[in-house]
Amino acid sequence: MSTISHFPSGSSAGTWPIERRPVLDWLMNETSSQRFLDNLLVEMCERLVVAGVPVARSSLHLRIQHPQWQGARILWQPGVEEAHIDTFDYDVDTTELFLRRPATEIYNGASEVRQHLHANSIDVVRYQLFEELQRDGFTDYVAWPIQHTWGKRHVVTFATKQHGGFKEYEITYLKDLLPALALASEIRMKNAMARTLLETYVGPHASAEILAGATTRGSGKTVSAAIMICDLRDFTALSDLWPRDDIIEILNGYFDALCEPVEARGGEILKFMGDGLLAIFPLSKPNACADLLQAIEDGRQRMAALNVELAKSGKSALRYGIGVHVGDVMYGNIGSRKRLDFTAIGPAVNVASRLEELTKVIKRPVLLSSDFVEILGASEEFVDLGSHSLRGLEAPVGVYGVAD
Repeated sequence: MSTISHFPSGSSAGTWPIERRPVLDWLMNETSSQRFLDNLLVEMCERLVVAGVPVARSSLHLRIQHPQWQGARILWQPGVEEAHIDTFDYDVDTTELFLRRPATEIYNGASEVRQHLHANSIDVVRYQLFEELQRDGFTDYVAWPIQHTWGKRHVVTFATKQHGGFKEYEITYLKDLLPALALASEIRMKNAMARTLLETYVGPHASAEILAGATTRGSGKTVSAAIMICDLRDFTALSDLWPRDDIIEILNGYFDALCEPVEARGGEILKFMGDGLLAIFPLSKPNACADLLQAIEDGRQRMAALNVELAKSGKSALRYGIGVHVGDVMYGNIGSRKRLDFTAIGPAVNVASRLEELTKVIKRPVLLSSDFVEILGASEEFVDLGSHSLRGLEAPVGVYGVAD
């Protein structure tokens, strides 16, 4: 950690005008209970103000690992209980907005960006942000890199409305916090990244189980749930017709159409299986079965819209089959000693899978088990298709279709 080497004129180490240690000590020793980086920034800035550093605005600019966003900005200003968080898409670094931000200089290698914002400053127009800050009464702005491991660089900024801007000892005070802020921010970013990556690849329920300690082979639990298995038809033939990038785009559109309604209705995608998916709606929620059925209806409408778009580009309509059942799902770690898969198995999953296969024979896109329909109650929404013997199952299963 660097040491303070600049003192204001007429002062010495013994007459330092700001308490030098409280915020630094807090960052290093008292933040273990603070899980989130936005809350950390808020508390740090509030403590800076109490310590006598006239910070009136601060922001963190972060490059994050997220399936949707490339970066995020956390903004603090006095009088707010929570920091404001903006996220940025993956193509943001090619936009004029990104290129005309001072933080971009830091990302590109600058060690500092400093701008006095008083009325006579001649290069305030250097960035639109500086004009906005000057108009809002700010007098000084500074940005520095925050260095994380593996050369990852993020940005912290501070601004003040103090007459004349930051004094040099205040700038030095803030710079001395950077190593501690880098350490505290990296820990929280990696915690968030671990949770995000787990949720991205195994879903929120499985990620919570894993983070809670379900990391050994055989660990897991049993969940009573409505189960949905969906599979795309003729995918092998489709793959032979179009280039790889087109196929990936088609698959992504298909999964968006079916998965987003599932998640919006409270379901969880447990697994992608090539061009298929497995989702559950836990019965701990009283409307789980109704939510699953509505998610299927929403998904079918979105698939119809997707097929219209595919037709415009000369591609064939996508066909799919969905099997639905209800029962206990054994949910946990299965695999070799060193390579595990957090997945769902059990007789109920098998029934849903066999119903999905039956859609190919009956020529209906959605088939529901009688157990599932019984929970929902008799309705004109369903068509009784009789009992069917399903592969691998001893007893026939009552099957229903969805009325057109």
